[in-house]
Amino acid sequence: MPAATIPRMSTQDNVDLAELDKFASAAHQWWDPEGAFKSLHRINPLRLGWIESQCPPPLQGKRIVDVGCGGGILAEALARKGADVLGIDLVDKSLKAAKLHALEAQIKNLDYRLVSAEELARECEGQFDAVTCMEMLEHVSDPASVIRACARLTRPGGTVFFSTINRNPKAYLLAIVAAEHLLALVPKGTHNYARLLRPSQLAAMGRDAALIPRAFKGLQYNPVTRRFWLSDDLSVNYMLAMDKPALQA
Repeated sequence: MPAATIPRMSTQDNVDLAELDKFASAAHQWWDPEGAFKSLHRINPLRLGWIESQCPPPLQGKRIVDVGCGGGILAEALARKGADVLGIDLVDKSLKAAKLHALEAQIKNLDYRLVSAEELARECEGQFDAVTCMEMLEHVSDPASVIRACARLTRPGGTVFFSTINRNPKAYLLAIVAAEHLLALVPKGTHNYARLLRPSQLAAMGRDAALIPRAFKGLQYNPVTRRFWLSDDLSVNYMLAMDKPALQA
């Protein structure tokens, strides 16, 4: 397997400039369903449905922050369900694409900010009913820092949702070799194998941040039918819901 490259880091919180550059270069394609982010468009209904099933119903009126929101595919879907959503990211071009699409769609209960999870946690500790951080942890040098920030942002009794890619030979073959080089589901170089997280690692980082792992769900893909579906197989792509304990009376 390829050796990990040395990332360019900024002086900001947990920021890899090479990763930001990567997403900035494709920002104009965020809302193209057949562009660089086509796989996110295809899996978004699955992500949204699972998040909705794991939150006490309904999403209507819940305050949610989407960490690493990119062009706003998930954030906008959550807002359409009636949640009061804040999307945050560190790629300005992606946020501009997100804001323009929300403006064109006339979605009022959705806002975006250029800010890190760590900085927002210092400003807005415990202010969100739920936090989503999807397909983001594998793009930062210190995922534990992001997880701690997500935990701080969540109110007691709230839920944090993560999704990422497992780290094992099967995940390398399917999520990197196949998805990037053979099927072109995502651009080449999107993922660094050394940064992928096993479910046990992610759960341990959550526990260290005082979160309680509650539910895992896997995501699978059939390259022949081009269909994604949820399953209990966590060997490649997976999601995890973790709860922040409620305050004792």
